[in-house]
Amino acid sequence: MKGSLARFLAFTLVICGCLTAVAIGQDDGDMKWNPDAVRPRFVTLPGRVLPGAVVPASTLPTWNGSFTYSGTNYSYNMVGTAPSSNSSTTVTTYIIPVKIVITNRRGVKTTFDPAHVLSNGKTVITNTTTSPIFDKTTTYVQGGVNVGTTQYIDAFQRANFWGTVHTDSNYHLLLGGPTVLAEQTLSPPRSYGTTGSPFGFTAGLVDINWFDAQLPAIMSRLGVSQNTFPIFLTYDVYLTQGGQCCIGGYHSSEGSLSNLQAYAHATYVDHPGDFAQDVSALSHEVGEWADDPLVVNYNGNNTPCGILEVGDPLENNANFGAYHYVLNGFTYNLQDLVTLPYFGAPPSTSVNGFFTFQGEGLTVCQNGS
Repeated sequence: MKGSLARFLAFTLVICGCLTAVAIGQDDGDMKWNPDAVRPRFVTLPGRVLPGAVVPASTLPTWNGSFTYSGTNYSYNMVGTAPSSNSSTTVTTYIIPVKIVITNRRGVKTTFDPAHVLSNGKTVITNTTTSPIFDKTTTYVQGGVNVGTTQYIDAFQRANFWGTVHTDSNYHLLLGGPTVLAEQTLSPPRSYGTTGSPFGFTAGLVDINWFDAQLPAIMSRLGVSQNTFPIFLTYDVYLTQGGQCCIGGYHSSEGSLSNLQAYAHATYVDHPGDFAQDVSALSHEVGEWADDPLVVNYNGNNTPCGILEVGDPLENNANFGAYHYVLNGFTYNLQDLVTLPYFGAPPSTSVNGFFTFQGEGLTVCQNGS
């Protein structure tokens, strides 16, 4: 990785200080958000380094790679093993349902619970765990090329490195389980949580800095270790930042410099056609976790097309960049993701030289320019 650990620590401490300042600056009144400035988006929170953090012996399996563009070498860190290893990696994955309870100034509570039963008779939790993110029975044919019958993100990563994988076909990056852990309940103070209708339905709106600050204690309490991937799942809840809505999910890491715990949050919106519908936010965040699990690829490693946030360039496309996949009678929305050639790697890296998993044509920052 480019840059020193000391520089990474300094950068992280600056970011954490900024987040603390934001939190302290909140007053004790109702959380403010601007309904005229609704912007569907995802964010990345820089890794949080905790001085003296106690970490387990095992760590998340990752590998380092690089590509050269216009004479400059760009390195990256991804989950699993290098595609050229011709091996498969399965990462133990946890779903941590988070019930959000919003209390208004009159004391009336509004609850957003992932245990909610959907119109297909499944709960939000079950509809998530049985989605193509975890199910292995969907065959993905991209531009006429069968990249595998597998999970969605594994298919994306195989297509991402198809120049290697087409001969090293045993390469896989799989999510194990997932195991659903005990549901957690968070009740943000009024200064950090409210309700609103940014897309025409009542949603919970929670400040991202307050929300993120609750997660380390939850992971510690549940015994989550750093060689696993915990995903925090909310229902019909958007996060806000600086009063601006709406964040559908994010990924980050926390721990010591040598052992960072990767984790992600995604919301499940039960309103077809709206931002973060069903598992679209989850597909976005898992894809970005796969290609930048510890949120360290920004460290002196900004490619000509930015850090390896593989979902962000497509989130403003039609249907928020998502494609339909039908499984068990339910139509899921899975977001398209950009491949490494988008950032400047040789087109021969990906299947058909595609700049996105679905073969989308891009007009902004394609192949490093």
